[in-house]
Amino acid sequence: MNKQDKEKSVSASKAGQAYHNNLVGPVMRAGDLAQAVIEAARVDNPGKEIFVEDKRAYIRIHAEQEMVLRQETIEEELGRPFRMNDLQVDLSSFAGQIESQDTAVRFYFNRTL
Repeated sequence: MNKQDKEKSVSASKAGQAYHNNLVGPVMRAGDLAQAVIEAARVDNPGKEIFVEDKRAYIRIHAEQEMVLRQETIEEELGRPFRMNDLQVDLSSFAGQIESQDTAVRFYFNRTL
């Protein structure tokens, strides 16, 4: 197998792994908002382990099966007013399904693997 084929194989296997776990949540551009979302995730999802992968340019914030982020909590962590629509500006991607409301956002899976 040549180098290019190996790279394709590795990329395909990593992409495939995303379908073999139950982690859901946002992938945020690194910055103040991402840090506030990490803290809000911990506050708004008591009893859940929050996984944070800092990749320098972006940060993956995940939990098992479901994660809720509330506007009020993000505002408290930022120390300023915040609109949930503004989350989309720094939201690079997300894992799972998303349900967006005026005052909260929910990441979830309907099925458990």
